[in-house]
Amino acid sequence: MTSERRWNGWGATDVTMTLPETALTMLGQVVGPGTPPRDAPLETVVAAVPPSRIDVADAAALGLSLAPEDRVRRARGQSLPDWIALRSGRLPAVPDAVARPADATAVCSLFERARAAGWRCIPYGAGSSVVGGVSVRADTRPVVTMDLAAMAGLRGLDERSGLATFGAGTFGPDVETALEPYGLELGHVPQSFEWSTVGGWVATRSSGSQSMGVGRIEALFAGGHLEAPAGGLDLAPYPASAAGPDLRELVLGSEGRLGVITDVIVRSRPRPARDIVRAYRLRDWEDALELGRTLARAGLPLRFVRVSTPAETHSMLSMAGDARGVRWLKRYVRWRGHGPESCLVLVGFAGSTSVVRSTEGEVATLVRRARGIGVPGLGPAWRRERFRGPYARHALWEAGYAVDTLETAAPWSSIPALAAAIGPALRHGLDDEGERVHAFSHLSHLYPTGSSLYVTYLYRVAADPDQTMDRWRRLKRAASEAIVVHGATISHQHGIGTDHAPYLAAERGPLGMASLADAVARFDPDGILNRGVLLEDDR
Repeated sequence: MTSERRWNGWGATDVTMTLPETALTMLGQVVGPGTPPRDAPLETVVAAVPPSRIDVADAAALGLSLAPEDRVRRARGQSLPDWIALRSGRLPAVPDAVARPADATAVCSLFERARAAGWRCIPYGAGSSVVGGVSVRADTRPVVTMDLAAMAGLRGLDERSGLATFGAGTFGPDVETALEPYGLELGHVPQSFEWSTVGGWVATRSSGSQSMGVGRIEALFAGGHLEAPAGGLDLAPYPASAAGPDLRELVLGSEGRLGVITDVIVRSRPRPARDIVRAYRLRDWEDALELGRTLARAGLPLRFVRVSTPAETHSMLSMAGDARGVRWLKRYVRWRGHGPESCLVLVGFAGSTSVVRSTEGEVATLVRRARGIGVPGLGPAWRRERFRGPYARHALWEAGYAVDTLETAAPWSSIPALAAAIGPALRHGLDDEGERVHAFSHLSHLYPTGSSLYVTYLYRVAADPDQTMDRWRRLKRAASEAIVVHGATISHQHGIGTDHAPYLAAERGPLGMASLADAVARFDPDGILNRGVLLEDDR
């Protein structure tokens, strides 16, 4: 990636969004008028950075950067608490240095010095964690953030097998660009695609938006190399193996707590001849939910199905900048007999022309049986804009609104009650302050046995950043407790980091947590790597 990145938010500095009047009107009615906050300028934040606790000679020997701006830019990730800290300039800690290792040997050398000098090390792929996975916390030991950007590029390709080896620091677009000349693709496209790395996908057990068709990252991750403080772990890319427990499962979702992923071998596939998105509208949430379940269990070659609640459907239209197009769409939907409770359903198709044509026909039949209608033009428009969604956070923040997301997954039998619990928990989470919260959701990853549930919520930024942060803590806790009570997973695709660590034990149980702690002690016996990630009481 060559674009300049924002230091206190998402993505490239040259990409901006403006909230349409329809969005501001809707938010004013639902949440209340926002007051734009005053953000701290970069130069002020950099000027407040304390001196590094790492010796200059050590820094020179290992090629570490002690520059204050470098340290600020790699102090946090992309969670809402990270945003609040960066935007307000209230950073409780920054790394003492930034390392840029180019290979496993350099990582090993850094670990050796960290062990001798008593440093902590935080692996940092693209800094896109939204759960506190790369955030620097106050520590009595010096902290080195390990920027893995130098470990990038296609390092090998077995065309006959479709196995491609990438440096872990390779960004999503660069993965696809490298495979395209060979007629191949990986197809893993999370919303963070443009600013996330292949190593980060493995470390967080990522799920791309097309996982229904190409698989989650665990299906695409064939092998690679993990460099841990205790040594190196090579994972061969067997198509399948019965040689005991699969050690890839230790690396998947390890979030940099067991070691640094330096090389990733992925299972690529031929690029499809056609790759399209179609949009449909269902009369209400019950019909939309049932259509989603039917599509997930039908065995059709679909790339994805996304089912929005009425609240999200309305919010998406309010956020759209094409007022004329939105007016036409609303008239069309009303003409077809759909009211304000109707729900948007997006379906992705990919494959040969004949396969896509046949699958579209089967989906259209199921939509008609569910009393749904097709919506011309909306699917391609969503596809064009799908990676711009995170930029809306900037426009919302500048208008005085904080926005965050959370996600979970559960069996189909639990989804209705789960969705009915999380929404009210968020909407009423700040009632005692007289503050309103706008919450809406969609099913983003569907499986034959169940689905993920992805929730977005907005509330007003307070005059005091600490109060804005306290509101987030209360809302996060209310939603997380609702997830635990309903027996759902605390994370379907964002990982654990530090934000979800307090709730992991409820899902894994005492023996599971003890086993995880044992693995950490085996791979990182001296406690070099980022504490607090995965294990809440980590040393």
